[in-house]
Amino acid sequence: MAELPVSETPGDPALCSGRFTISTLLGGDEPPPPAAYDSSHPSHLTHGSTFHMRTFGYNTIDVVPAYDHYANSTLPGEPRKVRPTLADLHSFLKEGSHLHALAFDSRPGHEMTDGLVEDEAGTGGEKSPAEPVRFGWVKGVMVSVCGWKVQQWEREPGLHPVLTWIIILLSVTVTSITGLSISAISTNGKVKSGGTYFLISRSLGPELGGSIGLIFAFANAVGVAMHTVGFAETVRDLIQEHGAPIVDPINDIRIIGVVTVTVLLGISLAGMEWESKAQVLFFLVIMVSFANYLVGTLIPPSEDKASKGFFSYRGDIFVQNLVPDWRGVDGSFFGMFSIFFPSATGILAGANISGDLRDPAVAIPKGTLMAIFWTTVSYLAISATIGSCVVRDASGDLNDTMTPGSGACEGLACGYGWNFTHCSQQHSCRYGLINYYQSMSMVSGFAPLITAGIFGATLSSALACLVSAAKVFQCLCMDQLYPLIGFFGKGYGKNNEPVRGYLLAYAIAVAFIIIAELNTIAPIISNFFLCSYALINFSCFHASITNSPGWRPSFRYYSKWAALFGAVISVVIMFLLTWWAALIAIGVVLFLLLYVIYKKPEVNWGSSVQAGSYNLALSSSVGLNDVEDHIKNYRPQCLVLTGPPNFRPALVDFVGTFTRNLSLMICGHVLVGPRKQRMPELRLIANGHTKWLNKRKIKAFYSEVIAEDLRSGVQILMQAAGLGRMKPNILVVGFKKNWQSAHPATVEDYIGILHDAFDFNYGVCVMRMREGLNISEMMQAHINPVFDPAEDPKEAIALDPEALVREEQASTIFQSEQGKKTIDIYWLFDDGGLTLLIPYLLGRKKRWSKCAIRVFVGGQINRMDQERKDQHILALSQRPPTKRFEDMIAPFRLNDGFKDEATVTEMRRDCPWKISDEEINKNRVKSLRQVRLNEILLDYSRDAALVVITLPIGRKGKCPSSLYMAWLETLSQDLRPPVILIRGNQENVLTFYCQ
Repeated sequence: MAELPVSETPGDPALCSGRFTISTLLGGDEPPPPAAYDSSHPSHLTHGSTFHMRTFGYNTIDVVPAYDHYANSTLPGEPRKVRPTLADLHSFLKEGSHLHALAFDSRPGHEMTDGLVEDEAGTGGEKSPAEPVRFGWVKGVMVSVCGWKVQQWEREPGLHPVLTWIIILLSVTVTSITGLSISAISTNGKVKSGGTYFLISRSLGPELGGSIGLIFAFANAVGVAMHTVGFAETVRDLIQEHGAPIVDPINDIRIIGVVTVTVLLGISLAGMEWESKAQVLFFLVIMVSFANYLVGTLIPPSEDKASKGFFSYRGDIFVQNLVPDWRGVDGSFFGMFSIFFPSATGILAGANISGDLRDPAVAIPKGTLMAIFWTTVSYLAISATIGSCVVRDASGDLNDTMTPGSGACEGLACGYGWNFTHCSQQHSCRYGLINYYQSMSMVSGFAPLITAGIFGATLSSALACLVSAAKVFQCLCMDQLYPLIGFFGKGYGKNNEPVRGYLLAYAIAVAFIIIAELNTIAPIISNFFLCSYALINFSCFHASITNSPGWRPSFRYYSKWAALFGAVISVVIMFLLTWWAALIAIGVVLFLLLYVIYKKPEVNWGSSVQAGSYNLALSSSVGLNDVEDHIKNYRPQCLVLTGPPNFRPALVDFVGTFTRNLSLMICGHVLVGPRKQRMPELRLIANGHTKWLNKRKIKAFYSEVIAEDLRSGVQILMQAAGLGRMKPNILVVGFKKNWQSAHPATVEDYIGILHDAFDFNYGVCVMRMREGLNISEMMQAHINPVFDPAEDPKEAIALDPEALVREEQASTIFQSEQGKKTIDIYWLFDDGGLTLLIPYLLGRKKRWSKCAIRVFVGGQINRMDQERKDQHILALSQRPPTKRFEDMIAPFRLNDGFKDEATVTEMRRDCPWKISDEEINKNRVKSLRQVRLNEILLDYSRDAALVVITLPIGRKGKCPSSLYMAWLETLSQDLRPPVILIRGNQENVLTFYCQ
């Protein structure tokens, strides 16, 4: 614990017992602050200072755990509480910082009890907003989910009890598994508004979440029209029975539907409190209607009811109805299932208003599962009771009673004094369990209450769909995953009501009511709901299977394998219901998914897809440890000393071109200086450089280290970069263009880095371009002085990390088409084949594919017939002029020819880069070779697209750095195309054999 000495103890001994301050832990009052203190001495700060929270009896800036510290965001206008940073506890508290301002604020009454409040001064003068209305699990979730569908009142009675139970239990299996998955996801963290979209998008990421959110909102908007039309059809039938049509049957539905959905819009615009009251009212109407039905089954049947097939509870009727009797177009199991299953698509209604729940983590699991349980019980009860009371066929004719001489009688009704044989044989019966959809009204004690139940079911479902569509769409708009929809994300009032979303959902509902083609679109809407079920279950499975530490739901009664089964069975049901609608739904989801993948929105929600990517990468990387190296599987894995990558874009593009989708590339950056001084810069720039690489579409990692000098930092990178077998094996550097004017020590370090690379068994690649590699001077940014120092480092401006992403990308030769030029390879020495491999990999890329590759090798004229016919043979026997080379090395000569040995030794110790006369004589042949090679390069490769040369090696400790740099300068000077000097580690990277 970071603590400071105190000058006094709390005044009230009752508040402190030993080391623990009970008043602090329980939020009690603090002792009054002293009148003044010396802020320049931390030891003079007392308990009254806002700088110190009294934690366990100590004055300390450390704070006890608080819920607000683990919240990623707060509501607008609310102060945000933050914990001290590690630097605040471990290092010095900087003056002028946010914490420092809070620490020495001596205003009376300004206390910190459970954390440090951020931006409190900016919100203290504002009036706190009104408290939003929040609902519990009964009123907010269960009542909404329990809005029974019209299938319960009209279609379910026509199904056989056992068949109905099978269909109900199959549906309940899907909904229960989905309910368990919803419960697990909703208790894994704080659920905000957005419902189904929020749960899926925060679990599986914006790609799937965005696509489901859009189609789910649309499905709910159309669902408003479907349920409203169900209500309008019932009202139209009633007014037609009384002989008072408005216009005609179709237009009556349109008129009633538009008026009804307008009323529902008014309820929604009034606020969630009124919507909740309306749902409770509909729920009570449904309960009264359900009770009315159960009472009606106990009342002895009248003659009118008996003529329609109702004979109260009879065991033989129940037994007969156990066996299905398929009739009509939908006379199959899946035909009946497709009729009933849409009644099970409302279990997400409670979750969709997650932002208006008092405690979503409690309300969603409890309300959803309880609603599923009670609706299942009610569905089973209706099928069992009505299947025990009503025969399959009845005429409804009061004259069809059994009389002597009425002839043969078939069916169970004969035993109860009724003869429905004629209509049963002719299949013309209008009544009975199979034929009459209003059987519940006929059985009930008071038929109008069943009609009221239908009204309550349809209006409750329509209202729930209207609210769900707007709430889900509002959250989607606020996330801005799709263009042109941000307008609808604005909220109003204390509950942040999506008024614009309500109006949009209303417009869609009215449009579909007027079109009146709901029978065509209904299967697609059902499949949209099933897509949501499938993805919710898959979200739960995927989050569990990835073993992410962030997946820790408090709801334990779920199974990842059950969730996977629920996802699979939801997709299967989609195709069993309507295969063409399933294909359309999946196609729409894929289209929206691909759009979000293409746009790559800048959001990070910690999804299970990210956790899965990590698991996959980790297991694959570990699995590589068991894979033995083979020449055929060799890959050039490059550590590129770019410094800041945006300073040397040509170097980045060159390596990124041939490593793309092939091998590892790491951009290394050494921050030279004291660790304490460079550490803030290290934290600041890393993310910006990675984003710059991503924007440039370079598939590479960025790695930086802090070191006292460049060479030490590169040594650290070469030893520590990479993971397992994914470690660099080639060091790529830029050519030190200013080596003649730079400080000799920096040249010594540069050559030392190349020697270090060979010591670590790396290959080496040096890139030179005529115009240079470093563009930092044009960017007016600070650069690494070892490679190419700025004229005045004190005036160099540090680059803002965010500016890296916004800046205009510099174009290089490696980003343009090369046309029909040549890639000239001068394979002068056998280095294992790396000099050949890298140009070949470059030539496979589209921009370089038209370039012809020419290979030049060293040899003798008289051995040309023995060499390969497709290689050019270089003869190096002619003695070239060397004056230019001698002038180049003249400033670096030791001129020790007439000095004694002691003097020479002392001169070499002070200037190890100097070249002695003896070293010049020993290396004269090698120096002449570089001069001659340069002449050949100018003759043959002046117009090439790229020149690749085997890098000459200078023996460590025997060849001075200035002489070696003179060789590289002489070899590559005056060439227009980029020059790549490559040297392998003398181990094979190519083979001509298959094994």
